[in-house]
Amino acid sequence: MKKIKDMVAEANAVVEHGPAAEMLNLHGCDGVTFVDLRDPRELERDGMITGAFHCPRGMLEFWIDPESPYAKPQFQSGNRFVFYCASGWRSALSAQTAQEMGLKNVSHISDGFKGWQAAGGTVAEKPKKV
Repeated sequence: MKKIKDMVAEANAVVEHGPAAEMLNLHGCDGVTFVDLRDPRELERDGMITGAFHCPRGMLEFWIDPESPYAKPQFQSGNRFVFYCASGWRSALSAQTAQEMGLKNVSHISDGFKGWQAAGGTVAEKPKKV
């Protein structure tokens, strides 16, 4: 059986990544989209990086593929993408998947949203329940 830690290590071997403290300098730059992959309950509980685009992990492949009926224009923008989750595991796997699907300029925050908060990154107000 393949272990998740091995899968994350394999993803990190082929995907650009760095701790939040290094990724802070990309925040707010033109042509850079931060993508929050966390579950909506995590966003409700903790908020999200200011200005980030939310893409639930389960929809990633469907939203990236331009031929999918669920395709999102954000993924067709040609922007650089910085994926993140809570601790960097889901984002590593997601960034690898996005690269395999042909998305260019993909990276991820290796210590995730927790690292972002610890580094003093800005966090948007928690979304309201609808």
